[in-house]
Amino acid sequence: MDTTTQQTTAPPAPAPTTPESKRAARGATRPGDRIFLGLSRGSGIFVLVLMAAIAAFLTYRASIAISKDEANFFTSFEWNPSGLPPEFGIAVLAFGTIVSSVIAMVIAVPVSVGIALFITHYAPRRLGGLIGYVIDLLAAVPSIVYGLWGALFLVPHLQGLYGWLDDYLGWTGIFEWNDGAPRSLFTVGILLAIMILPIITNVSREVFRQVPRMHEEAALALGATRWEVIRMSVLPFGRSGVISASMLGLGRALGETMAVAMVLSSSFDINLSLLDTGGGTFAQNIASKFNEATEMGRDALIASGLVLFVITLLVNGAARLIIARRKEYSGANA
Repeated sequence: MDTTTQQTTAPPAPAPTTPESKRAARGATRPGDRIFLGLSRGSGIFVLVLMAAIAAFLTYRASIAISKDEANFFTSFEWNPSGLPPEFGIAVLAFGTIVSSVIAMVIAVPVSVGIALFITHYAPRRLGGLIGYVIDLLAAVPSIVYGLWGALFLVPHLQGLYGWLDDYLGWTGIFEWNDGAPRSLFTVGILLAIMILPIITNVSREVFRQVPRMHEEAALALGATRWEVIRMSVLPFGRSGVISASMLGLGRALGETMAVAMVLSSSFDINLSLLDTGGGTFAQNIASKFNEATEMGRDALIASGLVLFVITLLVNGAARLIIARRKEYSGANA
């Protein structure tokens, strides 16, 4: 009995030391590993410090402006920070930024996903490579070029579309057109959709290429059509990736400056119709008024930039929550 107890309670024998384990132990403490660990950790900390510094700067300058504002900062339609007393608000800017970005997303996301699916699952290899190359070129076009194209080509050629929308959907009030110049939030949304289309397409294309081949082959073996394979295998696997791609595109749409400034006829007014001339966005307002602004005016612009900063953080946070909740359905763990 005692012998059995001693045998069962005896400590396990130490594992034999091999040359491989010795090399692994030495590799964990090599100078190169320690340097790489320090650089990686420092880079992560630097990003957090940089974000905190930006937030602190924006909050400090915004608090100075808001403390002197005689109007309601969130609901006022005025923008006169240099007046006596100063009065300014972000209602028009918030409305224009959100509406134009939503229009861009409604147009760009389905088209981008369709292009990505065509390149990866329908087009021949050479044709798919050519289309992918063209999409990459669109992503490299500067914003000022998009703005010039939008002002000189897109705006004059949208009158026919505006007239058609007014004839068939004008009764809704949202698409009522008064024959003005097509320099409205709807035009901005179309231009932003073209600008963010390459971002969403490229990311979605790479995600769809990662779908396990055996998933598609299994669906085809069960008699599924090409569309059923995409619907049951490809789209569920790439859902989280498409959401991430859409959020990247939305981030650019929210912060686009020069293209919007060249196309939009800005005014501090909120119109029910998306086709009416006027409106404004945060980035466009900052770009157009920063050079001529006084010190108080710059603080007011920084305050509006803080709101855009918060909106961007909320959008990215919401995207992370959506991806985390749908991870088990995305196929990412397959």
